[in-house]
Amino acid sequence: MMPYRLLIVEDDAQIAEIQRRFLDRIDQVELCGIAHSLADARDQIEVLAPDLILLDVHFPDGSGLDLLRQLRAADSASDVILITAAKEVDTLRSALRGGVFDYILKPLVFERLEEAIANYHQHRQRLEGLSRVAQKEVDQLLPRAGQEGDSRPTPRLPKGIDALTLDKIRDVVAGGDDWSAEAVGQQMGASRTTARRYLEYLVSSGELQAEVSYGSVGRPERRYRSQRENHDSPGQ
Repeated sequence: MMPYRLLIVEDDAQIAEIQRRFLDRIDQVELCGIAHSLADARDQIEVLAPDLILLDVHFPDGSGLDLLRQLRAADSASDVILITAAKEVDTLRSALRGGVFDYILKPLVFERLEEAIANYHQHRQRLEGLSRVAQKEVDQLLPRAGQEGDSRPTPRLPKGIDALTLDKIRDVVAGGDDWSAEAVGQQMGASRTTARRYLEYLVSSGELQAEVSYGSVGRPERRYRSQRENHDSPGQ
């Protein structure tokens, strides 16, 4: 299968370079361009027709969310992964309404981007392998809006996020201590990659906060804690 053609849309040249280097390490994608403004992005999207776009939100010439809405209004075939420092819930809601495939908060961690690309690859393979769909296939392809019997209003979940697993993650981190993705995964019997995906979603929705800490060997690690707690105890 040919690699997916990917466009980076990021106004900060240094951040765009970091993303480019990360992508060099991922086999399923091929970088077709880098745009540092929304105007440049529109031109490149029209000419290059990328399969996937890594899109920031804040640009000197406008909002990436406006570009996302324009793509959907034009029925563009390009999928979008939002990579942004915006932690406002309204931004997340707008992104979900715009049909983003994933929502990643800065600072970008390689493993999180690698996971998002892998999920996108699996989604595309599953979709392209179908000629007709039954409800089972639809449920696998579309995010679940929540579980029956839950009276709480539940936002539309992005692809790759399951409501039951999300509740398990919430239960694990409810104590308020700092947690690593690896520790959460061990606690719930899941991989570190899976735990990180759910933890980052909870950060983007405002339920958790995350900080980058450096271990004894200087390797950066994301640590997570509940927004409703403010404990100073050491992490798990």
